Amino acid sequence: MTKQIHLLYAPVNMAKFNQWAGQRDLVRRGNFDEGFALHILLTEIFGQGALKPFRLFSGPRRRMASLYAYASFDHREALSIANATGLPDSMQALNPAKINSKVMRTDFAQGQRLGFDVRTRPVRRIHKECKDRQSGKTIAKGSEIDAFRATHLGTNPDGWRDVNRHERTESRSESYFRWFVERIAEAAEICPESFKVASFKRTIAVRGHGSSSEGPDATLQGDLLVKNPDRFSKCIAKGIGRHKAYGFGMLLLRPVATNPRHG
Repeated sequence: MTKQIHLLYAPVNMAKFNQWAGQRDLVRRGNFDEGFALHILLTEIFGQGALKPFRLFSGPRRRMASLYAYASFDHREALSIANATGLPDSMQALNPAKINSKVMRTDFAQGQRLGFDVRTRPVRRIHKECKDRQSGKTIAKGSEIDAFRATHLGTNPDGWRDVNRHERTESRSESYFRWFVERIAEAAEICPESFKVASFKRTIAVRGHGSSSEGPDATLQGDLLVKNPDRFSKCIAKGIGRHKAYGFGMLLLRPVATNPRHG
């Protein structure tokens, strides 16, 4: 039986958040990773992995932002946890008293069509040392590389079994479609005509011990058909892809596109 999933919403005071991050010395080697800082903030208030996956939406002026997250508890329990263990300066950046929540449905029907929106870091991990055909540079075993860049490698990255079958170069959208399908295939079928890369940029990911790496930051949108309701609910709860604890992989559902070819 699928466990109950709660969708939580919390307003974030960006001025207080940036001040808090500065006091925590979260700028590493000149790089500030908002997702990493939010991971630390949420852990301080609610505990390790309690609000995961999550996603932050902020406007151009960035005075206030909206944070959404999936959790096993509702807004009342979130407030109770924060009041018991949260630090005062952390709770100025994200006030638990203003959190709202709703219970996510898990009784999806097989074949049900739903729209989706998910911010991803579409990367593949290299299982053995190899060379980039374009640059000639050696890529170390264990490295994460852009799934789009993986089409130029002469080796099989993690999860990609047919690299040598593709004679032509895939587009970024095709590469990300393939990457996404691999990770959700047991739960849902993606409708190809509706799929699009809604936004793309490269961002710096800062992680523990001061390590950092540049990589793809892509928002994927489209429609899907539920294949296995239980597995689909688990995809919602656990997220898609890597870096789910840092603002990636949260599968947000939306109404089905009325004109999928034109977004």
